[in-house]
Amino acid sequence: MFENWELLHWLAWGGGFVALGAAGFVVGRWLSLLIASRRMEERRREADTLLEKARDEAGRMVEEAEKARYMEIEQERVRFESETAATRRELERLEQKLNQREKFLSRRDSVLTQKEADLIRKDRELVSRDKILKAKTERLDQLISLENSKLERIAGLSAEEARRELFRNLEDEARLDAAKLTRDILEEARIRAENDARNIIANAIQRCAVSHAAETTVSVVDLPSDELKGRIIGREGRNIRTFETATGVEVMIDDTPGAIVISGFDPVRREVAKLAMAKLVADGRIHPARIEEVVAQTSREMQDTIKSAGEEVVLELGIVGLAPELSRMLGRLKYRTSYGQNMLLHSREVAMLAALMAQELDLDAALARRAGLLHDIGKAADATIEGPHARVGAELARRHGEDDVVVNAIAAHHEETTMESPYAFLVASADSISGSRPGARRESFDAYIKRIESLEMLASSFTGVERAYAIQAGREIRVLVEPDKVGDAAVSGLAREVAGRIEKELKYPGQIRVMVVRETRAVDYAH
Repeated sequence: MFENWELLHWLAWGGGFVALGAAGFVVGRWLSLLIASRRMEERRREADTLLEKARDEAGRMVEEAEKARYMEIEQERVRFESETAATRRELERLEQKLNQREKFLSRRDSVLTQKEADLIRKDRELVSRDKILKAKTERLDQLISLENSKLERIAGLSAEEARRELFRNLEDEARLDAAKLTRDILEEARIRAENDARNIIANAIQRCAVSHAAETTVSVVDLPSDELKGRIIGREGRNIRTFETATGVEVMIDDTPGAIVISGFDPVRREVAKLAMAKLVADGRIHPARIEEVVAQTSREMQDTIKSAGEEVVLELGIVGLAPELSRMLGRLKYRTSYGQNMLLHSREVAMLAALMAQELDLDAALARRAGLLHDIGKAADATIEGPHARVGAELARRHGEDDVVVNAIAAHHEETTMESPYAFLVASADSISGSRPGARRESFDAYIKRIESLEMLASSFTGVERAYAIQAGREIRVLVEPDKVGDAAVSGLAREVAGRIEKELKYPGQIRVMVVRETRAVDYAH
């Protein structure tokens, strides 16, 4: 009995434990499902939050993309409008140029018509003069026969002797008439040539207006305060030495308030130094490393400026097919001067003058303009190339494929080579006009006085010259001769001899007019 009770007791405890385990399992299972459900709900809320954020981010990115696309479209529109405006301006300029060209051709047509009428009239005059000359020749033959018979009758000379005597008389008369006729013809030809040349040159100069700037071998850089002079010099002069070494110029710092002077014969280096110094002064950081950096940067910018200057003048004059190297060398002429005259402006002026004169002479204006622009290109060559600038420029032009006419015009514009085409004469004339016209170049007072004295002494050295005066700043020489030593027939020959000596022995800008004056004065007194 006791044993059964104990067995039941254990069975009861065992059943209780089983029931408690089952209940615990059910409760644990329910709790785990509840926790899993809550976690799943939290994950679902987090997923919804992330999805909403992603949608907001996607919308913001779409808006930014739309704004960027709109800005890009707006930039393209502005660029297109600017390019269209530039094209429109260029078309208007070309249209205006074509209108001017049409007017010029119309005027030329009227001038040619007038010239044709003048030629017809002169032809008729020549035919009439020819008839008159034939009649006079026949009359002269009759008079000669009559004189021969008279001489033979009166002097009792034979026909052969009379013929020789007559020939001697006629020879003397013919020489005198020939001298007078030669003088008249030369004077008429000279007057006509001077008038034609004066008209052509005057028209070219009136249609070509340029400005000139006087350049020197020094440049001045303004300083905001004199305190910067010490910083430019640097400790023990290291800053100024670095600057002079990097630029190849000389910096002069004296007591001049608010300025320093940069000196150098190479205009490009001097300009680089001036710009670099201005940058350093504006920046305020002046030390060797910064100096070398600024000078290198300015040198690169200067090369771009030189290239742009050459391309600008080539584009302005309408030169096509020019080699890039020649265009760059033209840009270097912007920083070179001759007697105070800027070489790039001088070359541009020569090109315009040569083209205008070529138009007056019915020649190729584009070819004359090209030769005029390149005539001084040799002055932009490196110092390593030896020889006169005309010969150096011709070689450079030939090397870059320029036409033989252009090459000859460059080589001969100082008459160092034979001129082989009219364009060479046009370029030489335009060069003289540009260099000799008032205000184009500077000349020191001592050099001017020396040139005037040399001109007067040369003219006075000829036999029969009484006095000689240089007038109009040495562009004309008046030569007064003694009338008993120099006759009328010899005056024109003396003028040519004086002009030839001046061309051979003197150096002068432009041309010099030689005028020989012969006069006889009779003086008497009434008492």
